[in-house]
Amino acid sequence: MTDKPSDTPPPPIRTAYLVLGMHRSGTSALANLLALAGADLPRDVMPADEHNARGYFEPWRIAVFNDRRLAAAGSAWDDPFAALAPPPADEDTWREEARGLFRAQFGRRRRPLLKDPRVSVLASLWRSVLEAEGVALRVLIPVRHPLAVAGSLAKRDSFSARKSVMVWCAYMLAAEAASRDLPRAFVDYDALLEDWRPQIAAAEAQLGEPLPALTATAGRKIDAFLSTELRRNALGGDLSALGPAGDMAAGVLDWLTAAVRSESPERAPLDRAAAWLADQKALYGDLVSPVSADRSLARTALADAEGRAAFLEQTVEETRQEGELRAAFLEKTVEETRQEGELRAAFLEKTIEETRQEGELRAAFLEKTIEETRQEGELRAAFLEKTVEETRQEGELRAAFLEQTLKETREIVATLEVRIQSLYGTIGDMKDHVDSLTRTCKDLRTHARRLETQLEASQAAVREAAGRLEGLMEPG
Repeated sequence: MTDKPSDTPPPPIRTAYLVLGMHRSGTSALANLLALAGADLPRDVMPADEHNARGYFEPWRIAVFNDRRLAAAGSAWDDPFAALAPPPADEDTWREEARGLFRAQFGRRRRPLLKDPRVSVLASLWRSVLEAEGVALRVLIPVRHPLAVAGSLAKRDSFSARKSVMVWCAYMLAAEAASRDLPRAFVDYDALLEDWRPQIAAAEAQLGEPLPALTATAGRKIDAFLSTELRRNALGGDLSALGPAGDMAAGVLDWLTAAVRSESPERAPLDRAAAWLADQKALYGDLVSPVSADRSLARTALADAEGRAAFLEQTVEETRQEGELRAAFLEKTVEETRQEGELRAAFLEKTIEETRQEGELRAAFLEKTIEETRQEGELRAAFLEKTVEETRQEGELRAAFLEQTLKETREIVATLEVRIQSLYGTIGDMKDHVDSLTRTCKDLRTHARRLETQLEASQAAVREAAGRLEGLMEPG
């Protein structure tokens, strides 16, 4: 019996983690936690600044693109009606540009981490891009009290509390709507700062799977990163003072708080808030959105310039560090080359001494042999004396040859030391000098092997001569 082929396509190999939600609501802290737990950051990360000293952990090129795309639809990131703006006529062109940016920032990384709050109000565009790339999605949405977000935006952008709460409401509604059919988790930002472990355990349960690399080492790094110092504004307050905007936000906040607890509340508060925002857009959208868009274009140009400058500074620093590493490697190579030369010189000196001693021992042996064989006849003695003399001369010639070789080796080592000093003086030509030293060391190795071969030949010749003498010494 054969199994029928499954009609279900195999699951995607890649899984992207999307951090959605409102600006200043903990998206940066949650994104870095995910990165420490195994998700892959983009290539060009937005640098830290005075408003977020520990970093944003988002791709600044994609953030600039999102601002441009919002402006093309007559909107901006701080437009409370951004999610309701119809896409521009050339949306396909924007989609292709977004797909190219995603590939440039993440390549073939298996767990890309895409964090930019603007993706919340451009979810339709980015979901189509990620689906076209064959990437599975996991969504995490930090939840922070809208008045705490408003306090942060008041310090950074001088926004009124009513505007900030409306934008918060729009972003959270957009994030929730865009992720209803996806594995997702809602995370209480303030509770995350107090004790992140139970919050992430609950998030993993909501996602239906653990984070990819939440090891003990990763946990220690997260401990060092997260702290209540990241919370610089009050935890909450009374939203009713903001009128209808506050009432709508309170309903959305209650729903999100229940979702954090893994409850399944009715969506009626979300629907009421969405309908109220649509009514506000019909009344005031033509006044609010263009102003936000004009202001956003200037901020986008500035963010683009700052991002490029930070990227260049990082590249310069990495290049400097690479140069220092290369210099240290070359210095180590020079030292190792000097030590190798000294070892080879010591080996040659020892070989010369052993050869001299061996020659003296053989000469003494031959002299004794002459004395013992002199009784057998003057011719045999004369022959042995001649052999002794020839052997002694040969030993002296070989010893002289080896001494000359040692002298040449020392001269080569001296030349190497001169070159080494030149290398320190001309670090710019360091590579050429190291190549020269490498070739010289190679020649030394070749020369040493030749010496070893010659020594072996000398020893063989001596053994052959001794054999002949032994043959002559035999009676008859």
